[in-house]
Amino acid sequence: MIGQGQVPVIILKEGTERAKGQDAQKNNIMAASIVADTIKSTLGPKGMDKMLVDGLGDILISNDGATLLDEIDVQHPAAKIIVQIAKVQDQETGDGTTSAVIIAGELLKKGGELLDKKIHASLIVEGYKAASTKAQEILTELAQKMEPFQEESKVLNNIAKTSLHSKAVHSAKDSLAQIAVDSVKRVAEEDNGNFTVDLDNIKIIQKTGKSLAASEFIEGVIIDKEVVHTAMPKSVKNAKILLLNQNIEVQKGEWDREIRINDPLEMKSFLDNEEQILRDMVDNVKTTGATVVVCQKGIDDMAQYFMAKENILAIRRVKKSDMEKIARATGGKIVTNLKDAKAEDLGDAGLVEEVKLGDDEHVFVRECKKPKAVSIILYGAAKYVTDEAERALHDALCVVRNVVEDKTYLPGGGSIYTELSLKIDEFADEFKDKRQLAVKAFADALLVIPSTLAENAGIDPLDILNEIRAAHAEGQVAAGIDILKNGKIADMQKAGIIEPLRVLSQAIKSASESAIMIMRIDDVIVSKSDRPAMPPGGGMPPGGGMPPGMGGMGGMPDMM
Repeated sequence: MIGQGQVPVIILKEGTERAKGQDAQKNNIMAASIVADTIKSTLGPKGMDKMLVDGLGDILISNDGATLLDEIDVQHPAAKIIVQIAKVQDQETGDGTTSAVIIAGELLKKGGELLDKKIHASLIVEGYKAASTKAQEILTELAQKMEPFQEESKVLNNIAKTSLHSKAVHSAKDSLAQIAVDSVKRVAEEDNGNFTVDLDNIKIIQKTGKSLAASEFIEGVIIDKEVVHTAMPKSVKNAKILLLNQNIEVQKGEWDREIRINDPLEMKSFLDNEEQILRDMVDNVKTTGATVVVCQKGIDDMAQYFMAKENILAIRRVKKSDMEKIARATGGKIVTNLKDAKAEDLGDAGLVEEVKLGDDEHVFVRECKKPKAVSIILYGAAKYVTDEAERALHDALCVVRNVVEDKTYLPGGGSIYTELSLKIDEFADEFKDKRQLAVKAFADALLVIPSTLAENAGIDPLDILNEIRAAHAEGQVAAGIDILKNGKIADMQKAGIIEPLRVLSQAIKSASESAIMIMRIDDVIVSKSDRPAMPPGGGMPPGGGMPPGMGGMGGMPDMM
């Protein structure tokens, strides 16, 4: 409401809340900082896990920043921006989500301190933009080059291990890292010396009962189907696989029809005709030389019987995505008309067999020569373990993919963030106005990563920061905190603690852009909700719809 003389002028809807100026900025900074502080303790090899319990009692145990923030029902609009950082970081790079959120939170804290010193937000934003741009230039200069698939190189394996160190599955990091590297190697596509990797071609299934270290890498595809007929072989070596997107059934007409039969011989002739059609279809399969049929649609019972007599293994109603994976793994083509099927359309596999995993039957297409689609079986003592293992393995696959595609990496352990901090602090001297303070604040904020790594490992962050900065001042660019061994300063490159350039670059880019966006907001207008209140005694509000406050992980407690 704005008063002009004695006449009130209503601008905003009754019940609307509004925060302006520094009040709005401080509220936004506080909300974003709380989100960052919530997941701060999960960073690094000695980071802790979080347990989320929803209203139905379902449990999620994880230390993956993107997963945690996605499941918590965040309400504050500025906090939602920070949550979005984690999602973007996860989509773009698959790792580094916690780092991105922590840096964003620290940038906002430093920005808030500058606001308290009466420095205008526009100057802070300009300083942050300049520092972020400079950080990207420095990262490009510091990046190490490599050829991804050199036999003597251990870079890919170390990249995967570094990602897995900070996960709950670190006890099996060696085997999972090797699985991640092998998987990416198989599905990578080369074009003029450059590689692209589609992680959708790597299928991961979870099974409980064995230890995580027993997880398997399959050079082929696992299909959650069983052989359609008991008389069919359960195992076929040197298999020739026909991929068929067509029913092996007598086709029904598009309209209902009535057939009048007055003579039993006519009935027999009708049935014999159907049987002959199915026999001819199986003969077509046999003519191609196929010993295994993978059908996307149905297979008639009579056709199954004829296939079993020919020792052909068949599975039906296979998902389209699995059909495409089998085609990539075996080199076969998906045929849409059985009459057109030829021997050259068949895929090859060293072994196709039905295997029981837990309580379910699965068909394994194994030992493919040059598979461009592979599978991984993740074992664990409980579903919580395999869920977290899949999230960890996905991150490992992503970082290996990043290095294969970009051919660049950097030392980890907080070393690069320390080097960036020192170089950006020097860069700040180029500014002769208050923007210099913003650039220096940006440089200080980057030290939150090595500081948090040390803090989560029980190491005094002030002492270790002094040591690591002194090492970098002497030109030791790869000097970082070797948390896994003794918590002392060490050369991260030699220790094998390395990270993809893409992860660090995107983390700093996402963090700075979101901090800048929030810093520029000086007016927050929250409209009154038109949603009906919860009726007495619970239940749905009048007219249906979701009651206020619900969302997230089935009613996960709200943040802010």
